[in-house]
Amino acid sequence: MSNKLQRDIGVVGLTFVAVSGIIGSGWLFAPLLAAKHAGPAAMVAWVIGGFAMFLLALTFSEISAMLPVPGGIARVPLFSHGNLVAMAMGWSAWVGYNTTAPIEVEAMLRYLAPHLPWLHTTPGGGTLSLAGMGVAIALMAVFTLINAFGVKFFAYVNSAITWAKIAIPLLVTAMLLISRFSTANFTAGGGFAPLGWSGILGAVSSGGIIFSYIGFRHAVDMAGEAKNPGFTVPVALLLSVVICFVIYGGLQFAFIGALEPQDIARGWAALTLPGELGPLGAIAAALGLVWLVSLLNVGAVVGPFGGALVAVGSNARLAYALSENGLFPRLIARLSSLGVPLAALLFNFALSSLSFVMLPFGELVQLNSSAIVLSFIVGPIAVVALRALLPGARRPLRLPAVHLIAAASFVVATLVVYWSGWPTVWRLGVCMLVGLALFFAYARPRMTEPADTREAAWLVPYLLGIALLSYLGTFGGTGLMPFGWDLLIVGGFALAVFVWAVASRLTPAKFETRLVGEERLELEEGGKILDTLPPEAEALRP
Repeated sequence: MSNKLQRDIGVVGLTFVAVSGIIGSGWLFAPLLAAKHAGPAAMVAWVIGGFAMFLLALTFSEISAMLPVPGGIARVPLFSHGNLVAMAMGWSAWVGYNTTAPIEVEAMLRYLAPHLPWLHTTPGGGTLSLAGMGVAIALMAVFTLINAFGVKFFAYVNSAITWAKIAIPLLVTAMLLISRFSTANFTAGGGFAPLGWSGILGAVSSGGIIFSYIGFRHAVDMAGEAKNPGFTVPVALLLSVVICFVIYGGLQFAFIGALEPQDIARGWAALTLPGELGPLGAIAAALGLVWLVSLLNVGAVVGPFGGALVAVGSNARLAYALSENGLFPRLIARLSSLGVPLAALLFNFALSSLSFVMLPFGELVQLNSSAIVLSFIVGPIAVVALRALLPGARRPLRLPAVHLIAAASFVVATLVVYWSGWPTVWRLGVCMLVGLALFFAYARPRMTEPADTREAAWLVPYLLGIALLSYLGTFGGTGLMPFGWDLLIVGGFALAVFVWAVASRLTPAKFETRLVGEERLELEEGGKILDTLPPEAEALRP
């Protein structure tokens, strides 16, 4: 058995981990969904969504470059806000990731349904048949096996897949621009922004734009296996957001220009382009580009294949981190001779395979969304807290105006949760209650150190406040808070909680004890963390 994760992922490999997480099967439908909300101004929506995710990526970049630990979403909060916040955020992310791979597998099988009708109980899709479940579980086993052969082999396979995932959308964009592009479409159907700012922000939120960028976090989860993490991690995070903005923005631009006048004659909100491969496939078929339709068919399978592969790898690191934190049995944190958390891979494989039998596809998607969005709040509060707790640490990336960037990022993360809608938010509450029950039933009795309740006190009113605002809001709620005012109220609420959360960070003395009780974190240049502690912790040096 190896007792150490292997640092074998370079800049290209880690960038492609994030890119593969961002570009799944959604790119086939994203241009239509965004255009239905905002019309041609969907281009503006992609800029807003990309900038918002860029801010969040900046906060994670500083932290992950300084503290390149596996399952960073679950581990980093342990050193900024203690065990309760770390377990809550790690649990939320783990539940979401545990449904990501099954969702991608089911999406892949749905695209294969016209060619392999026996995969489903009804023609063209629907519920997986018994044989379909067998294929789905076999695919999960393949993803687990690839990850089990070591992070270097995983990165090689993922990079090969990701080149295809980048090339196919770019080729589709180029062919649409060459074959048919009408500038008149950008002012047709009510002008450039027919639904105003409400339509643009609606595209960012419920149009799927903000959720298209979420996959950048996979680079955070695998930062503990990056070569030269001080350089590799921030470059991979930021470059992946830029690459995917170019791909999605280009597709949106080409899609709008390729529409026929009759497609938007009834307005952008009524835009429909039916087809097995979505709107892009419908346009390609109308243009007579049969070979492009075939290429889209390949992309529809390659996209979710790569997304599931990355999700399986990232989720193993999260389970590993949760085991280190004490929420899961220590066995889950055991590494194989190749330096891979094999026990975590097998544990997640068993649970993910059960989801095909126990949960319908729609419930999988809702659970996935509700569980993942919450853990985004970790980056903004931790980056500021660690500035105070590790003031002298070497930071390969040091953000300017960190308080301003972090506050804006926390507001964005909160809005992402709010925009996911009341039906999603209440499921998030159920998910967190299950995690709380697991903590008190299993983890708390086995903890040797006290629970960090003061540092986690802000989390309870934050969750309850988001639930109340979501219920009263316009995104699946009662609508008592009108659009526009709801964004201001949620933003103000988020800023207040941000100030409270940062002030609730660990004390220097408690921070010291958390480090002594854990594996030494490998900072850049040898990682002498104790040499960077504030004076208040000097008396506690071993």
